[in-house]
Amino acid sequence: MKVHALKPALAIAAAALALGSASAASAATRTADHTLPSDSRFYVEPNSDAAKQAVTDVKTGDLRDALTMAKLASWPEATWFTSGTPSQVAQQVSALMRGARRQDSVPVLVAYDIPLRDCGQYSSGGATSDAAYRQWIAAFAGAIGQARAVVVLEPDALANLPQDCSPTTDPTGALTAARMADLRYAVSVLKAQPRTSVYLDAGNSQWHAVGDIAQRLIDADVADTQGFSLNVSNYQPTDQSDHYGTWVAKCIWFATAGPSWAIGHASWCASQYYSPAAPNDGLPGDAVSSTDPSTWHWTDDWFTQNTAGAPAAQLTHFVVDTSRNGLGAWTPPAGTSYPDSQTWCNPPGRGMGARPTADTGVPLADAYLYIKTVGQSDGSCTRGTAGPGDPVYGGAVDPAAGVWWPSQALTLAGNAVPTLRFNFDLG
Repeated sequence: MKVHALKPALAIAAAALALGSASAASAATRTADHTLPSDSRFYVEPNSDAAKQAVTDVKTGDLRDALTMAKLASWPEATWFTSGTPSQVAQQVSALMRGARRQDSVPVLVAYDIPLRDCGQYSSGGATSDAAYRQWIAAFAGAIGQARAVVVLEPDALANLPQDCSPTTDPTGALTAARMADLRYAVSVLKAQPRTSVYLDAGNSQWHAVGDIAQRLIDADVADTQGFSLNVSNYQPTDQSDHYGTWVAKCIWFATAGPSWAIGHASWCASQYYSPAAPNDGLPGDAVSSTDPSTWHWTDDWFTQNTAGAPAAQLTHFVVDTSRNGLGAWTPPAGTSYPDSQTWCNPPGRGMGARPTADTGVPLADAYLYIKTVGQSDGSCTRGTAGPGDPVYGGAVDPAAGVWWPSQALTLAGNAVPTLRFNFDLG
């Protein structure tokens, strides 16, 4: 490819990123509540990893890769806030909000600083105490202010409670109780911002049984949010996430506003593991496959029988991370054995999924979003093998969690479903 063939494409992308003062004011001001308008346009970071990579590729003569990265850079992604003092995070959030105002767009922010984050694994870190976290999240929320924003609250914090980390992590339950209190506090300070749509993270469709995660959401005051988020940094197909999310929403209604005999019993909800021929204990041994939607009709039947009277207006909404799920989850090759396959950690050959939009066509799905930054590593995966090498990458050591990985970004963009093109819907 010749340089002069690439320059117009990059110029167009740059021009598109610079647009934004005329047509999207309605997204920021039309609705003075927590509901995310379906015509929302999301913020595109002009200085993203992909944008920087495009410039680097041009300088080194990798023009085809530069074009791919320029396409990726034209699409909105969430901005993660993972550390810092209250003053520092307030400054960072304020800077993002100013950028979004210049584009007349809606920023997507990820709050990711909960104590004992990720059970001390690849993405370990977080605030040093509950008090420190509350100061941090209060500053984060206050810096959002009056403008429209979407907040994904603490990925994995509910799905990976301290009690889930190891038998010795939280023997008394005190850490788990503190985690829930921290999340409820976060919900309260974020809810105080008049146009912030808050989504409590709820893991993914291949993790907790429907009733289990529904109860955790209830305990974390999901009723005071716009809803929950699914598939953050994961690879489960969008249609399965929508299906699972709808069950979770109906289970929340069942256990909080359903028949009197159901109140307080989210554990009675059928799950993605449910079969009427086996105990509904949410375990994979329930004679069905959670990865095989053809078995999910049993669960659909249960919800039809028990939640048919649920008013649509009372059902909790959700958003789905589609940044890397275009080809679904990774399945280890036949004949291979990985003690810990870690399909969630840098699986090979994946692709970007549905482009970000607040007009999903699914009644309870408020948006499809690129929450995980496309091209950032999930961690230094080893997939259960000895040593630091990752066998599916020829023994190479994967970058640390959150580190930009150009080759992975190119793979995800190259395998995108639908095919990745420039985003010209920027104003």
